[in-house]
Amino acid sequence: MSGALMLDIAGLSLTEEDKHLLQNPQVGGLILFSRNYQSPQQLSDLVREIRLCAPQILIAVDQEGGRVQRFREGFTRLPPMAVLGLLYSEDRDNALSVATELGWLMAAELVAFGIDISFAPVLDLDFGVSQVIGDRAFSARPEEVAALAGAFIKGMREAGMASTGKHFPGHGWVVADSHLDIPVDERSLDDIEAQDLVPFASLMEQGLDALMPAHVIYRQVDDRPAGFSPYWIGQRLRREMGFEGVVFSDDLTMEGASVAGGYEERAAQALEAGCDMLLVCNDRSAALQVLRYLEKAGHPGSNRIQRMSATGQYTIDEIRSTERWQHASGLAYQLTDI
Repeated sequence: MSGALMLDIAGLSLTEEDKHLLQNPQVGGLILFSRNYQSPQQLSDLVREIRLCAPQILIAVDQEGGRVQRFREGFTRLPPMAVLGLLYSEDRDNALSVATELGWLMAAELVAFGIDISFAPVLDLDFGVSQVIGDRAFSARPEEVAALAGAFIKGMREAGMASTGKHFPGHGWVVADSHLDIPVDERSLDDIEAQDLVPFASLMEQGLDALMPAHVIYRQVDDRPAGFSPYWIGQRLRREMGFEGVVFSDDLTMEGASVAGGYEERAAQALEAGCDMLLVCNDRSAALQVLRYLEKAGHPGSNRIQRMSATGQYTIDEIRSTERWQHASGLAYQLTDI
């Protein structure tokens, strides 16, 4: 079993408090941000320090590409995924091939440093209204998103990294940013099924490893955000769609999560809805409150989490000596200028 809390750290190395927390059996994951990265050598030292402290902990980062790439200097700059949608409209087969190479490149560079997962790919549709999603989405068309994300996941798997589709059942329709607001999607369930759910359903059939639900209220379906909704996670996702992978909550410190109450209430409702792991980021006090709740509740953890551990075993020098890396990094370089 793995602990249900994924938290973060403040700096470039572990403090004594960090080490103590990471050894708590209720802590199963650590997410890294740009503030935790200075150079490849520093990252290597940090991951080694983490592994000495908590060998089985899941180490994550958001390394989607474009605006959302936490590690930059010393890593290949990745284009926003919308570029692949533009390629798809010109040459489908080429776009799918490029998507596979970029998925492999992103994952291979992270796995070489001991990072288990990047929370990717984004499966939201770009309806042209959400600035927080925007060019993070592959396309506005569900079938294209499914095809391109499937190819991207194929590359991730070839590098030894599991995939996390986000933000279930779809964040692209709402204007509000759930980091700062409480978005409400007024569409009917039929509309959501016909559009947003298509990529999720398609990729589940192909073995999508994990999902992250949106902090969005789909008012005609449920009055709670999807990440706290027994309907969306328990009934729709688990029972009706048959998803057996990991469900990560989105960050419980986001404004979109505030409707669930205080941090203990947020944790309780997310777990009750069916989340396996709770992200609590950029607020150590909030993380400690969730940790105390998990300890008090005697939460047993999840046996699904360890499925997300990276399986690739290679160094960054080994990766960068390959023809595939030369080819993939060259593609990435070309596409960032589009």
